[in-house]
Amino acid sequence: MSIESRLEELGLSLPTAPPPAANYKPCVRFGNLLFLSGQLPMADGEMKYSGRVGKDLDEEAGYKAAKLCALNALAQIKKELGDFDSVATILRVDGHVNCTPDFDAMPKVLNGTSDLLKELLGDRAGHARVALGHHQLPLNAAVEIAMTVGLR
Repeated sequence: MSIESRLEELGLSLPTAPPPAANYKPCVRFGNLLFLSGQLPMADGEMKYSGRVGKDLDEEAGYKAAKLCALNALAQIKKELGDFDSVATILRVDGHVNCTPDFDAMPKVLNGTSDLLKELLGDRAGHARVALGHHQLPLNAAVEIAMTVGLR
């Protein structure tokens, strides 16, 4: 089943790939690797989840923010490649959570990304992951993810 079909089945759609917020490329292809820059929980040109998880947002809202970051990453992949046919696997997800000093459930928040990728890509979604907490992220985003994608 295609990613687009699976998205539709889940009642989701890919957002328009957000433009870079500064002087960098949204993704860079090198050989059979695609490196995605950090993706924020943006939709329709605005931040949908901002603030600190553990203070301004609960864990569930952080999970939803990570899921939206994953949708934006997929939108960047589709914009760069035209489709998902050449995606062999998601190699790595680097996840960053804007959180309070005592919040330690960053892995649970970032499951929003990992769970969605697994639902859409099945075995191709198995990835290594980094889950870090920070006192602040760009544009006060609740979550930021970056990915490395292996291509056929």
